[in-house]
Amino acid sequence: MSNIIVVGAQWGDEGKGKIVDYLTEGTDVVVRAAGGNNAGHTVINGGTKYILHLIPSGILWKDKLCVIGNGVVMDPIGLIEEMNKLRGQGVTIEPDNLLISETCHLVLPYHRALDLAREVKRGDKKIGTTGRGIGPAYADKVERSGIRAILLTRPAELEEELRHRIAEHNVTLRDVGVDEVPADETVAKILAAAAILAPHVTNTTVRLHEAIQAGKKLLFEGAQGTYLDIDHGSYPFVTSSNTTAGGACTGSGVPPRMIDHVVAVAKAYTTRVGSGPFTTENEAIGDMLHNMGREFGATTGRARRCGWLDMVLIRYAVMINGADELAITNLDGLDGLDSIKICTAYRLDGKVIHYPPATISDIEKCEPIYEEHQGWKQDLSTIRDYKDLPDLAKSYLNRLSELAGARIALVGIGPSRDQTLIA
Repeated sequence: MSNIIVVGAQWGDEGKGKIVDYLTEGTDVVVRAAGGNNAGHTVINGGTKYILHLIPSGILWKDKLCVIGNGVVMDPIGLIEEMNKLRGQGVTIEPDNLLISETCHLVLPYHRALDLAREVKRGDKKIGTTGRGIGPAYADKVERSGIRAILLTRPAELEEELRHRIAEHNVTLRDVGVDEVPADETVAKILAAAAILAPHVTNTTVRLHEAIQAGKKLLFEGAQGTYLDIDHGSYPFVTSSNTTAGGACTGSGVPPRMIDHVVAVAKAYTTRVGSGPFTTENEAIGDMLHNMGREFGATTGRARRCGWLDMVLIRYAVMINGADELAITNLDGLDGLDSIKICTAYRLDGKVIHYPPATISDIEKCEPIYEEHQGWKQDLSTIRDYKDLPDLAKSYLNRLSELAGARIALVGIGPSRDQTLIA
């Protein structure tokens, strides 16, 4: 297959960065098509830990083109910080290997201030955002008042637009009791960032189509997960973009007919960050994983909520995304368990259902229906061939494939690049 979309099948944090990094070897271009620096992908290679927020994971490979697509909202200051950190780790980042869509929207300091203020105002009903300004930036985009990356190449126009928008947003900030964003300081910082980023800004849609016509292979890197999708997720506890496979097309300008393959990534258990219902949440599982040093957010450092694997969610995600294959990560997180539960259905008001309800009130009433599997009680982290997995681990994976209606292609048994097994 030539052009592949990698998406998360849960609430994000499924290990997509690791899977994208693994698949990048056989591709030429890696595209980020949605979200902002509220997402974090962690890749470990050669003992070095790389954390990426806006830059596609393909940047860790030589001779790969990385693209930040039009569907992304990009924080210029945050991007430069990320670039500098990666360069400090020996990663090459130049205008010829990192392109920024001229039509992606910018996340600016007033967006972050608004984001934090709105979360405080929500009180007990807060969404649990990262406070990075993603929602307000997408709101400006939809309201047709956003600033796009093309202005990074036009300093005079950028300054004029910034001053206008800062004055406009400061009125809102005053109304909600938040300190105003200082205009002169903000403009100076953004103009300085613009001078650095301008050489990277181009019409990435044209560049992607030229790559396809030249026979290059494209890999689309998902951000967050299916259940954070603004349309298909656990609304309102979602992000502000389309995190499903369709978002890769609208967020890059590459049409659906040019997509060959979709890989959905899921952990061998379930996690989520922030507020919202979580049918299979289990405190004991969370304590076990946290004590192992696992399940802390790459972006925020927050401890993730954890629970048993919810195949109701995975099955629906496979359908929505048109996933051909599954990549199951973190299988080794279950190594110490005597018994492992899988949620196969929900019980809602006495009725068994096999799909997630549309309303939060209904989801909160759902009771998980579990089946139990015997644990393999063996350290999987040193295994390097799928056939060497214990039979009980293979049995668990076979059941997941059966319930999901998709073949399992890859299995992660540790964070490093060489701890990915081909099923």
